[in-house]
Amino acid sequence: MRISVLGAGSWGTTLAILLAEKQHSVSLWTHRPEFAQTLQSARENVRYLKGVSIPDTVFVTPELHAAESAEMIVVATPSQAVRETLMRLRDVKLNAPVVVCVSKGIEVGTGMRMSEVIRHTLPAIHQEQIVSLYGPSHAEEVSRKQPTTVVAASTSLQTARYVREAFLTPMFRVYSNPDLVGVEIAGSIKNIMAIAAGMVDGLGYGDNAKAALVTRGLAEIARLGAKFGANPLTFSGLAGIGDLIVTCGSKHSRNRFVGEQIGKGKTLKQVLEEMVMIAEGITTTKAAFELSQKLGVEMPITASVYEILFNDKSPRQALLDLMTRDPKDELT
Repeated sequence: MRISVLGAGSWGTTLAILLAEKQHSVSLWTHRPEFAQTLQSARENVRYLKGVSIPDTVFVTPELHAAESAEMIVVATPSQAVRETLMRLRDVKLNAPVVVCVSKGIEVGTGMRMSEVIRHTLPAIHQEQIVSLYGPSHAEEVSRKQPTTVVAASTSLQTARYVREAFLTPMFRVYSNPDLVGVEIAGSIKNIMAIAAGMVDGLGYGDNAKAALVTRGLAEIARLGAKFGANPLTFSGLAGIGDLIVTCGSKHSRNRFVGEQIGKGKTLKQVLEEMVMIAEGITTTKAAFELSQKLGVEMPITASVYEILFNDKSPRQALLDLMTRDPKDELT
């Protein structure tokens, strides 16, 4: 199969390698010509995935026209760059490809999920051609062939299964799910909860606090998902509790790292200046907070993270405010 991967960060590079090793014909696009040249010659993404070789069969290019003949396009850019990238793809004559989105987030300003951004920017692509590939899957582990399980979600179960087979390996197990909305919401909002979990770590609190944060974070995810008609069972699956566990607790989690540094007293500006890779949860916090306000969905953890990141609220005070909210029934 001819596959074009858009975005040469750690995840895009990892998936390009995985797909090439499955004997697919793979191109890997990056918007920076000099970076494309470096990757093409060095066969290693030293900036984002040091120590992992890129097969010679992966063609690295700064030209989007490489996607012209693709039967599948994998969107792996940062979520807030998806629209800009796909707008440029409008000038490319596409061959009715399946579009697989691995970018997780909600677009700032529009409140759109990534599948909605794809439909909005590429009107020739039908809903049934779009798949989100989400789940607990750090590039650092997948690239080193450590056991990983994810979910391919689409409104068309047939398309989800098609993508499942394209990516499936002995160490990268893929399930299919028709609940695209639920998978996208779970995979996006969990990054906000990871920032909050990092703050718990940075403040020096223990396992009780982390468990409470993860559990109540899942409740917020499910509450927002219900507003869009998502299947509640999705949130107990890989894109829900699975991704939430790994992102809130892993040393590889950029979002958890951001929260931990802020919990230790750094400002968001200071943390971002020290980071090479992007923590999607930062912009998603803003988008999700605005969406929750618009829809009238109660998301107190999301609101607290928003206040800390963008209004300089003290993490310790935010946690105290969460703990002293009016008593509630758990299942409401």
